[in-house]
Amino acid sequence: MGDQNSQPITPAELTPGTSLGAALLALNNEHAQELSWLEPARLQHLVEQAFMARRVGNLDAFLLAFDQSAQYDSPNFLWFRSRYPRFVYVDRIVVTSTARGRGLARTLYDDLFENAVAAGHERVVCEVNTQPPNPASDAFHAALGFVEVGTASVYDDSRTVRYLSRALPASAAR
Repeated sequence: MGDQNSQPITPAELTPGTSLGAALLALNNEHAQELSWLEPARLQHLVEQAFMARRVGNLDAFLLAFDQSAQYDSPNFLWFRSRYPRFVYVDRIVVTSTARGRGLARTLYDDLFENAVAAGHERVVCEVNTQPPNPASDAFHAALGFVEVGTASVYDDSRTVRYLSRALPASAAR
């Protein structure tokens, strides 16, 4: 089964020619319909801006999330930034087809929730495609306690999304 702990992805690991960078890009782009296509420089920029960039195992799964201060031009991210002063936005999460059903997405989200609470955030947000539909993601996010807070048509009406939010408990450190 291998290691199921979440570990950081660093910008240095994504420099041109690295095996992790190539594998991460390939995994992302295999799921471009759900996520969006990335070029190497864009992936590098996203990891540099990330509140949290994590993977499980060699690359069984990965998650990229941003807080409100990220330099990011995604229309979905900007939708949340225009409505909430503080948040952590899950931009992309992928589990390889051979690693599904092992709880890796849950591991990454649990790590994200813990880090977001420790940083004083009140909510984690994301979007799920409704057109094209993504019923597995809908069910997963509902099970984690996410609720719909809006909808939009994006990318020249090629996608329709539901915006989701999950409130976080207050940090004891605040």
